[in-house]
Amino acid sequence: MNDNSLLPQTGLLTRFAGRFFREAFRGAFEWGELVRQCFAVGYQSLLLVGITAFIMGLVITMRLRPVMVQFGAESWIPSMVGISIIREMGPLITGLMVAGKVSSNIGAELGSMRVTEQIDAMEVSGANPFKYLVVTRVVAATLMVPVLSVLADGFSLTGAYLGISLHGDTTVELFASDILKKLTVGHVLEALVKSVFFGFAIGLIGCYKGYYAVEGTEGVGRAANSAVVVASLVVFVLDLLTVQVSTILGIN
Repeated sequence: MNDNSLLPQTGLLTRFAGRFFREAFRGAFEWGELVRQCFAVGYQSLLLVGITAFIMGLVITMRLRPVMVQFGAESWIPSMVGISIIREMGPLITGLMVAGKVSSNIGAELGSMRVTEQIDAMEVSGANPFKYLVVTRVVAATLMVPVLSVLADGFSLTGAYLGISLHGDTTVELFASDILKKLTVGHVLEALVKSVFFGFAIGLIGCYKGYYAVEGTEGVGRAANSAVVVASLVVFVLDLLTVQVSTILGIN
């Protein structure tokens, strides 16, 4: 696993994903470990995601308002900001924050277990470390990132409402009504689908980097760092692909 060039790593990651799907539907599932990982991925990331999303919603609104006022389109701010947050900013912010926190944690944790031969010991004892360590973490990330994305939308919209109310007389009901007038089911489904893919990619990359870490403690550090960089890049790539697919499908 020392070849860090793009094509070999892509092939190895694809094979790793294939093994994940085989193991996920074979034998008994580790429900207790899954719950523990959902708590680690979801609850322990909520504060970071919430604060970031709230600030982004507030900043975007405050930056957008002077431009919209200049063009006499101040009434469009709630709908523009709301759709941008729900469709794009909420899932993307969540994906990047979780990639930075969770993917690095998974890479470091599994990398440490690999270099200290704990994974090897599990294999020798007849246990299935891949199902216990990898499958549960990938499933947890896949489930919890969409949940965090929805919560991030709420925090970000709260920040956006605060940004609007600081400069004008508006109500929560009016703010929500302006957003719902333009928001469609397609926008919501697009955001949820991309969040699922973000979570799967984040969990898979973190597990892959940690599971095959080498060269002692230095390898653990490289695994954690590489997991963050690659997962963040993949989040952007998946977001771009989602935009292209939604455009083809006519979701505007």
